[in-house]
Amino acid sequence: MNESDGDALARRLPDLAPGAPEDFALRVLRRAGVSEDHYDTYVRLDTAAGGLFVAASPQAVTGACLDSAGLTGTGFEELHRARTGRSAIAGGRPLPGLVPALRTGRARRLPIDLSGVPREQRAVLEAVRTIPAGQLRPIGWVAREAGATAPGVLRALAANPVAVLIPCHRVTHDSGAPCDAAYLPETGEALRRAENIDTRRVAELARAGTVFLGSDTTLIYCHPTCAHARRITPGHRVPFRTARDAHEAGYRACKSCRPVTV
Repeated sequence: MNESDGDALARRLPDLAPGAPEDFALRVLRRAGVSEDHYDTYVRLDTAAGGLFVAASPQAVTGACLDSAGLTGTGFEELHRARTGRSAIAGGRPLPGLVPALRTGRARRLPIDLSGVPREQRAVLEAVRTIPAGQLRPIGWVAREAGATAPGVLRALAANPVAVLIPCHRVTHDSGAPCDAAYLPETGEALRRAENIDTRRVAELARAGTVFLGSDTTLIYCHPTCAHARRITPGHRVPFRTARDAHEAGYRACKSCRPVTV
């Protein structure tokens, strides 16, 4: 072997070495007897908007970020430590209930730790968690439910530390236009399409000034994406621009979607 061949081989040696298993650090910690109370583990799961890094303690989800902006596992670990003060170690099994919650969009019962979030922001995020899959709610509704202001709602949405599982893509401006304070527009659209939210119809209603839909058979008005509103047949739909208009027409608010009242 001549000198040039030796140099070429030396340059290739790092490529020939097998990489450490993804859960290598986790296995080391467990072998050393380090309690799981001292760190979180994380997994990467697929969503309609791309990969989602989800960190969890043994009891609850502690953070989640989409990789749609090029976020890597290392980047997620750094963000998680900066926000929570806890290390996130790759590997382990997803928290029980996490995979079906992502698949169905029903994450309301999934334990999520928001203890490090300021109280007003936490109230906003908890209100957003109650929005059912396949439905939308305006900022004004979230503000009422959380006892917050509209600017406070926007700040909380933009700082959402548990992307997708706290479904900020289900929040709209009071005009009906998607808010997407926490996501890129295409990300929000992908998540809404996956829940069969007819964004085109919602936009058409918004352009027509229709904020609520009433049924002339029940005299109840709802948010347009409410499960009850979707069952109103075309001939019995009554559009309303405001809750006052609905009230003056003799309609009462739906007890399911709880629209803003007069």
